[in-house]
Amino acid sequence: MTDRVPEALPLVEFAFPGPLREQILAAIESGAKTATSSLLLEYEVVGEPIPVVGDRGVAIDSEGTPRFIVETTQVTVVRLADVPVDHALAEGEGYHSVEDWRTGHARFWTSAEMRTDLGDDFELNDDTLVVLERFKIVR
Repeated sequence: MTDRVPEALPLVEFAFPGPLREQILAAIESGAKTATSSLLLEYEVVGEPIPVVGDRGVAIDSEGTPRFIVETTQVTVVRLADVPVDHALAEGEGYHSVEDWRTGHARFWTSAEMRTDLGDDFELNDDTLVVLERFKIVR
């Protein structure tokens, strides 16, 4: 993809800039990653609506360079305790179970960077609402 971002499309940032973002983008490009998860609170904090089927956005790398366009194909909001194994596996980040997925995501969602965004009083528990999104590369 060129460095030009189609003006009508929002930017999509997976994780924070750095090695994790680059790993995630590589997994998407390889076809291993077709799903992602966000806390509902993340959308509420920035005042954005959750994705809907058909949404498109330009995924950017850590330098802000456009890599590809993704399209949302499915969105579900569930309690953290109710994330299904098929979603965990579709994240394509080497998870072998929901427990693996939860451990990795708990580490990210309780990181110092996320605490900056979500506030120090944020508490992750079984009832925390998670936005499960499926997507595909469209170009």
